[in-house]
Amino acid sequence: MTTPGPVPVALRHPDKFFIGGQWVKPSSASVFNVTDSDSEELFLTVPEAQAADMDLAIGAAWKAFDEGPWPRLSHAERAEYIRAIGAGMRARSLDFGNLSPRQSGMLFSMASGMPYMLADAFDYYAGLADTFAFEEPMQASYGGFGLLVREPVGVVGAIIPWNGPLSLMTYKIAPALIAGCTVIIKASPESPGEAYVMAEIAEAAGLPPGVINLVTADREVSELLVTDPRVNKITFTGSTVAGKRIASLCGARIARCTLELGGKSAAVILDDADIPSAAGLLGSMECILTGQVCSSLTRIVVAGDRRHDEMVEALAATFAGVKVGNPFAPDSQMGPLASSRALDRVTGYVAAGSAGGAKLAFGGGRPAGLDRGWYVEPTLFGDVDNHSAIAQEEIFGPVLSVIRARDEDDAVRIANDTPYGLNASVFTADVDHARVVAGRLQSGTVGHNTLSSDFGIGFGGFKQSGIGREGGIEGLLPFLESKTVVLSEAPSKYR
Repeated sequence: MTTPGPVPVALRHPDKFFIGGQWVKPSSASVFNVTDSDSEELFLTVPEAQAADMDLAIGAAWKAFDEGPWPRLSHAERAEYIRAIGAGMRARSLDFGNLSPRQSGMLFSMASGMPYMLADAFDYYAGLADTFAFEEPMQASYGGFGLLVREPVGVVGAIIPWNGPLSLMTYKIAPALIAGCTVIIKASPESPGEAYVMAEIAEAAGLPPGVINLVTADREVSELLVTDPRVNKITFTGSTVAGKRIASLCGARIARCTLELGGKSAAVILDDADIPSAAGLLGSMECILTGQVCSSLTRIVVAGDRRHDEMVEALAATFAGVKVGNPFAPDSQMGPLASSRALDRVTGYVAAGSAGGAKLAFGGGRPAGLDRGWYVEPTLFGDVDNHSAIAQEEIFGPVLSVIRARDEDDAVRIANDTPYGLNASVFTADVDHARVVAGRLQSGTVGHNTLSSDFGIGFGGFKQSGIGREGGIEGLLPFLESKTVVLSEAPSKYR
């Protein structure tokens, strides 16, 4: 079978930044080169922002918020622009679909379908113009007429990671825009392509100058975005290490921040769980984006020696049936990792797991016949010590650890015995019991018999998995400041 190749994406201005409604030349000749995760060949070059470029972008966003029309439009007027962005995403779905597999290894089938789902999120936030109470009359405590007003927080710095950048941009940009904020998108040097398409969509939608701005920068220049007093809020998705740094910088000036950070999430397998069904689901879900997903259920906690061994056997069988290959091939079920650095990280953890006494039950090496690209087999360890590196640290690759527990209480204790608290799931035939156990798990999301992250309700973590939530109403609130207004009497709108 001939593997279809990627279609070139015709970015209009890959050599420029989008600032103040215009495509502007960078201040230096420094660039980032992006390598195809399958072919290992260069396929995209974008400019590297310097301090002057970041200053220009921040200034444009600040001017658009302080002087421009955007925050002074009605929510209904802003909603029309937001719907236009959603329509633009649907129209450019193939462009997004041809970028993600090359940058991160995401399967083309997933990458090309995702823009439709995410466009619906833009429509959802546009719809809040009619349904969300941005202003509420309140009973004033000491006489007069009270109002609770929810106003835009201001200029937002949106720092986007390399894995799933379109999804992560969506849940930062859409609520920020309906709130009335202006945005600086800081794209990842490893996967800037989606941000460039998004900037082109924003330009075509006719947003006022400076409402959305785009730069691609390394960590040092990105910190200028975090520390600039003209930036009122930072919304960041990435590692916990980077999140701690951002939180400290924001704390120094009391800037608002939302941090969606790492995870080491547990699937708790109770006595009545269907092992074959659970293994099939957990194994296939771990292959999504080659395990490069913060919410992956990578710790499989099973009570009882016999059921532990059954789970290891069933997961190994699931992984044995996974077709690893070119992300554009229709029969591929898992693509490559995003980079050589990612491959080194994963193989390093595989070696550490074996050296630490865990049983390598499947995978761990390069798939046969794939001599080029950042490929690794889906990998399974059994008999994993919950205090080992592979059980406690975020690997960000297709590696599962099966951990023995004595009983249900011990399984819950093990599940909670981690610095993270992003995601979890309870596998049981009893939905009422699942609800009870969910209440004991220290996690921002708890699913039942599946991985259940739901951005329509809200997504975020306990403990070192982050601060704040993204998605749904919960994801809008961090872009708003609450203001109490007390008047001597009701204004005409409320009479």
